[in-house]
Amino acid sequence: MEQQVKQPLHLTFNTSVEAADADRRIIAGKIVPFGEIGNTSSGRVVFERGSISYNTGGKIKLLLEHNAKDPIGVMQSASEDTSGIYASFKIAATTKGNDALIEAAELRDGLSVGVMVDESEERDDILYVTSATLKEVSLVQAAAFESAAVQSVAASEVEPEPVEETQTQPTDESEASVDNATPAAEVEAQKVEASQPTYTPVAHTSVRNPIQNKVDYLQHTILAAMGNDDSRQYVTAADNTTTTAPGMVPTPQSTTIINALANADRGMIEALSRETLVGEGMTFELPKVSAVPVVTNIAENAAITESSLSASYLSVPVQSFKGRAITTIELIDRSNPNYMAALMQNLEFAYAKVTDEFATGTIAAAGQQGAVQANTSTGFLAYGAAAAAAVYSSSLGFAQNLVVSPGQWSNLMGYNDNGRPIYTAGQPQNSGGAITAQSLRGFVAPGLNLYVSRSIGNAGATTSTGDFSMVVINPEAWTWYESSRFQLRTAIQSDGTIDLLYYGYAAIAPKIPFGACWNQT
Repeated sequence: MEQQVKQPLHLTFNTSVEAADADRRIIAGKIVPFGEIGNTSSGRVVFERGSISYNTGGKIKLLLEHNAKDPIGVMQSASEDTSGIYASFKIAATTKGNDALIEAAELRDGLSVGVMVDESEERDDILYVTSATLKEVSLVQAAAFESAAVQSVAASEVEPEPVEETQTQPTDESEASVDNATPAAEVEAQKVEASQPTYTPVAHTSVRNPIQNKVDYLQHTILAAMGNDDSRQYVTAADNTTTTAPGMVPTPQSTTIINALANADRGMIEALSRETLVGEGMTFELPKVSAVPVVTNIAENAAITESSLSASYLSVPVQSFKGRAITTIELIDRSNPNYMAALMQNLEFAYAKVTDEFATGTIAAAGQQGAVQANTSTGFLAYGAAAAAAVYSSSLGFAQNLVVSPGQWSNLMGYNDNGRPIYTAGQPQNSGGAITAQSLRGFVAPGLNLYVSRSIGNAGATTSTGDFSMVVINPEAWTWYESSRFQLRTAIQSDGTIDLLYYGYAAIAPKIPFGACWNQT
């Protein structure tokens, strides 16, 4: 005959804390036995196998003596076999949590569950619980047996002396108490709490444990499943050490992503004048003065030379820069959110790299080169002065910026005046500029703003210090045009792959090509 439990029951079973690891702050043990009869004043109760449902996602708390105001940890993992449910709990770094880890070794070494019974059935005067929900677990004092104790403590700072193994047989009956209550209206679910002290105390040291590798662990796991008590104890101890069972220890992965392959720096483009790319088409034109009126010194009554202003048009092609990445719906659905952030960030980095390289190559192909100079502080000052004059002569505008390769950046930071740094000093006698190893921007003699670009150097070698590794620029002579924002397109294919297209439009206008002067060494 099927019936519902009418009142809350407090049942005590003969299991206890099986392991307490203070270093990892873990308490573990069997929390629910299956098939054991709990004798109470209102009858006998049995939890059937699989009758209790539980959530291991941090919802089940470990309390002290079923007091909701005294939480000390949360369930970390749970598993069950034919004998019952086993669980481990992560203990909070609080005063009560610290005390609980100490007490679990000898004083408060029982585990008690609080469940809500949903379905039960009475057979032969025994109430069989067939469906219940685990609400909480508590650390309690041993109640049923004097022999209840922690089976092993795996976190001792000092190696204990070997002691003899002892085993105490359990008594025939379990203690149980029933909280009597006034009969009330039938409800759908009732709360059942089961306190479980141990019945096989064992003291041991890791020296006596024969499990030294995965093969030993497998062998004793099989023997334990066949009923060998010694192997069961060895396996339990091995489960709580990282040296005897290294294959059982998971390797965590951090969500922090190391990205040392690229960045969004565009030293060359930053050194140019900038405008927004507008309009339509893949080419646009800029009017450029090709001839100017002439003014001459004319004698009285002499004829004046005729002149006029004329212009031509500079045609500037618009370039498209595209990047394509293939991913899958599984990666989008099941991966850490940092995956998408890293994917988009690296597409942006790749875009920055290719656009800066394009600008650098265009200026190198059209610009002029200065005279050969040595790779010394004196040679650098000579190059800077001559290049600034050449830029002014060609563009009738002042050179303002200097773009260098990382190799030349290193040289500049090492230049000195009789042992005193030139470009990192703060004293007036040698403060010709300022460069630091923590910035890609600076200021150098003869009055140029410094930019560092990985895009320049001999044959693309970003550490180059040879020809075309430095350029002095009048930014008004070269202008970089770029679309107001990058575009992103996605397409989900029939096979579940996702095609990401990252692209944008840009153009570089050589208004006065010789407004840039490269170095020779």
